[in-house]
Amino acid sequence: MNLNNKWQPFIYGILIAAGILLGVWLKPSGNIRTIINGKNKISEVINIINEAYVDTVNIDQLEEKTINEMLTQLDPHSVYIPAKDLQQANEQLEGNFDGIGVEFSIMNDTIMVVAAINGGPSQELGVRAGDRIIAVEGKSVAHVNITNKKVFKLLRGPKGTQVKIEIYRPDAHSKIAYTIKRGTIPIYSVDVNMMLNNETGYIKISRFAATTHKEFIEAISNLKKQNLKNLIIDLRGNPGGYLTAATELADEFLDDKKLIVYTQGRTQPRQDYKAEKDGNFEQGKLILLIDEGSASASEILSGAIQDWDRGLVIGRRSFGKGLVQEPFELHDGSALRLTIARYYTPSGRCIQKTYKNGFDEYEHELLKRYEDGELEDSSKLRSGDTINFHTDKGRVVHAGGGITPDIFVPLDTTYSSSFITQILSNNLLNQFSYTYTDKHRLELKKYVDAKQFNKQFNDKIFDEFVSYTLTKNVVAGKGEIDRSREYIGTHLKALVARQLWRDQGYFTIISTTDKTIQKALSVLGNYEKMLSKK
Repeated sequence: MNLNNKWQPFIYGILIAAGILLGVWLKPSGNIRTIINGKNKISEVINIINEAYVDTVNIDQLEEKTINEMLTQLDPHSVYIPAKDLQQANEQLEGNFDGIGVEFSIMNDTIMVVAAINGGPSQELGVRAGDRIIAVEGKSVAHVNITNKKVFKLLRGPKGTQVKIEIYRPDAHSKIAYTIKRGTIPIYSVDVNMMLNNETGYIKISRFAATTHKEFIEAISNLKKQNLKNLIIDLRGNPGGYLTAATELADEFLDDKKLIVYTQGRTQPRQDYKAEKDGNFEQGKLILLIDEGSASASEILSGAIQDWDRGLVIGRRSFGKGLVQEPFELHDGSALRLTIARYYTPSGRCIQKTYKNGFDEYEHELLKRYEDGELEDSSKLRSGDTINFHTDKGRVVHAGGGITPDIFVPLDTTYSSSFITQILSNNLLNQFSYTYTDKHRLELKKYVDAKQFNKQFNDKIFDEFVSYTLTKNVVAGKGEIDRSREYIGTHLKALVARQLWRDQGYFTIISTTDKTIQKALSVLGNYEKMLSKK
């Protein structure tokens, strides 16, 4: 696929969004349904191969390949998960894992602690940002070609078990040994909540997990203490999760037993999900931000808010996933997540994009949007609708392969260049920001919070970064560095702030230049008029 260079910086993020797509899952109640065993030709053939084939065959691998091939004949979101991968797949949905509680990054073949998670066992013992983990259970883990997978295997384990680690602390020039009792570590799905101005709150939700509703209640409670009147919810890049997490959230904004979504399939009768209780934000201006990485549960929430004219949806057309999966447990601990139904928004829309032309075309559909220019020009949006759908107030809305926003914000490609492509593809922004923060950690402590840092930090970090790129053999064309100066400077500053105050720091910086957030803020003054537009 030949793509113009200006698209290249964005391809990586889109492929990741498609690749890790969680989908809409029915949350298991009690035991997961199991497959009923029975005689069939597939098992017969595998048994014959096992008994009679000329060479030794790995039957487990053969079975898994057969299952995956069968699923490609169904839809793109029915998936088989091997037993060894199931726990990690479930952790993202359940919202926790057992471990020592550190966020880490591997730099120069060394495990660098980015942060000790609040309330986790590592923080309680004194492990802190900037520490290097150099040994686990007496064995060196520095400069041994360590990988993320190996780190997880070494540091994660059942709650209550112990692991011995040794860290090197650069500012003290000392080694410290810790014996850490593993605990249950939360995986947060609400990345940040903060006030953008005196009346407008902002909540970023990264996925819809079992804990999302609880996290949202805590976030909205915090914002209400700060005079919250308007709310912006950021669902960009959110790949979905539990259907019930989306409906619980929608219930916080909709009243009067309003329909949120309904599901229906060949063997699944229609099931309605309605607003059941008094919500925490049924009044007040509401804006949802979406993009091509917003999928499934994100689209359920966006569709309900849009169909009932409860708020405005701003950004770009969402992913377009309108299928529901249910988990089935297999005898060896693996699982099948099988599509059992489609879901429909209150107006009757199923926003699932077509997959009739096969998996390859489905997988590249997002890239096709780039090629067609849809992400820069809303007039180039191709709608497959043959039926008009209408919101509660009569506004026309579309099903065609996703949620089409009420207000379009084009993808910003003004800073795009070969220089940026090289930087992003080699992860240089993250690498440099970590090294910079590590080097200047003591002097950066003078900033009490991210807001002060944003106002007062005026270091020559951009020039240092450009010099750093030269050591990585990055070549910049004429004018490319100046063209990318604002983007690079803002992101370096935000990434340093993330090292100091985690996501709160990052979004405090990024929100000031994020064009979709700024568009949402500007629309608030004309909010009612936009909602009544037909």
